[in-house]
Amino acid sequence: MPEMTLVGGVNAALAYEMAADDRVLVFGEDIGVNGGVFRATEGLQQRFGPERVIDTPLAEGLIAGMAVGLAAQGLRPVAEIQFMGFSYPTLDQLISHASRLRNRTRGRLSCPMVLRAPFGGGIHAPEHHSESTEALYAHIPGLRVVIPSSPARAYGLLLAAIRDPDPVVFLEPKRIYRLTKQEVADDGEAMPLDVCFVVRDGTDITLVTWGAMIHETLQAAEQLAKEGISAEVIDVATLRPLDTETILESVAKTGRCVIIHEAPRSGGFGAEIAAVVAEHGLLNLLAPVARVTGYDTIMPLLKLEQHFLPSVERIMDTVHKTMEFA
Repeated sequence: MPEMTLVGGVNAALAYEMAADDRVLVFGEDIGVNGGVFRATEGLQQRFGPERVIDTPLAEGLIAGMAVGLAAQGLRPVAEIQFMGFSYPTLDQLISHASRLRNRTRGRLSCPMVLRAPFGGGIHAPEHHSESTEALYAHIPGLRVVIPSSPARAYGLLLAAIRDPDPVVFLEPKRIYRLTKQEVADDGEAMPLDVCFVVRDGTDITLVTWGAMIHETLQAAEQLAKEGISAEVIDVATLRPLDTETILESVAKTGRCVIIHEAPRSGGFGAEIAAVVAEHGLLNLLAPVARVTGYDTIMPLLKLEQHFLPSVERIMDTVHKTMEFA
């Protein structure tokens, strides 16, 4: 079984599905000859040719519009936006067309497209290269929003996203593109969308997170275990639609919940999860729901970047405060 990084899992999933289904094509800025800024599409153009792996102009609205049109006509486009911070011109196509094509045509057409983008901070990138604005996309009815946190999830969830009959925004946490390697069977086995994954069992407190922050959260859980605090860790994986059942079952068991994400605090997706827990799990709570997040400011440049991102220490401090409640 080959070992893969997260970006390797993305590449392997694209290659597998392109070989299995000739309706799948990939396009974006510098993704063909150069294999993409992070080499997520490396080798695909050489293998599948320039008609299926297409270098586009620097025009994100065009890229999204192409994806909608191709998907509406029965193809399976996978469009790459070079950085999430450049994705905002795609919002018109995603909101006005991709997300509502099935509804608009009363089911006559669907929009089986994937919009991929690396997102998040932690790589010392300049402005517009470190955004975590996933809540923007999760707010749009008709879009799925999927965020992998490991090589295996990148592979399995991307396969599922490409095969899905409706549009998927697939956000790849670039800080962990090459952080770890994992054995992944390149067998075409997709992982389920729309479910959270319990990646660590616990009984005292539930830690809910996604993307790159899964790593700091698991490190915090390890440290907490040495203090006798048993933390259950949930990887949300699909933000929209949200698997509320798994989160509520965990909170019913532990009685406490801390949500961790690197996006700014106000209007972040953690607020939606907190509202769900308050609305449906209030009687199970032994303490207020807490959040550990980025700050309500633009992601700073590299000297302050690590102060912006939630740290193991910040997660542990919040857990300690939460555990003080009876």
